[in-house]
Amino acid sequence: SIISEWDGMGVLRQLTKHKLVFIETKDVVETTLALDNYRRACDSGRGAVFLSVARGKVSEGINFDRHYGRAVIMFGVPFQYTLSHVLRARLEYLQTHYQIREQDFLNFDALRQASQCVGRVIRSKTDYGLMIFADSRYNRHDKRSKLPKWILQFMHDGYLNLSTDMALQHVKHFLRVMAQPVDQAALQSVLLTLEEVEQMNPSPDQGSTLPGEGGAML
Repeated sequence: SIISEWDGMGVLRQLTKHKLVFIETKDVVETTLALDNYRRACDSGRGAVFLSVARGKVSEGINFDRHYGRAVIMFGVPFQYTLSHVLRARLEYLQTHYQIREQDFLNFDALRQASQCVGRVIRSKTDYGLMIFADSRYNRHDKRSKLPKWILQFMHDGYLNLSTDMALQHVKHFLRVMAQPVDQAALQSVLLTLEEVEQMNPSPDQGSTLPGEGGAML
């Protein structure tokens, strides 16, 4: 596996000199304990790295908001296992009934999964984090164009196909800027007031009628 290769190359040994490292496994209890300890490490200020797999529990269902997730690195493109009988049947159905080509669906599905993985670190308007796509295939238009607009708007030409040194320069600059005090006036311009939230979510009483009269839920 990749983890074993990194261990043999000494990558994990170098990484653990700076951060604690936790790994998602197939065991639910082990992964839950790893997540708990990961959060404790972040709360203590030590910081940590959590290694997980795309289409797994952590990458799909766990939020890494605030200081629990300031950077996510996506290695590879998370394509589905194409020899699955269920997937083959789905691809055949899409081709027959909707003329959707196999490769188009697989690309769309993989990029949707990739955006879901990296999106774990952005959970509110005041949150921020780095998203690094560590695979040259994301430079290709047929791949990159399938990412959502909220990611594409930041993928300018100057941020594509970077060397490690150039990427580190961008990372340092971004974190230095985000570490500055927040402009409260600018922040209030993007946040909703309590009155605006209440207008968007009216109370149940406003959508009901008197007992016995009948009515419809709004």
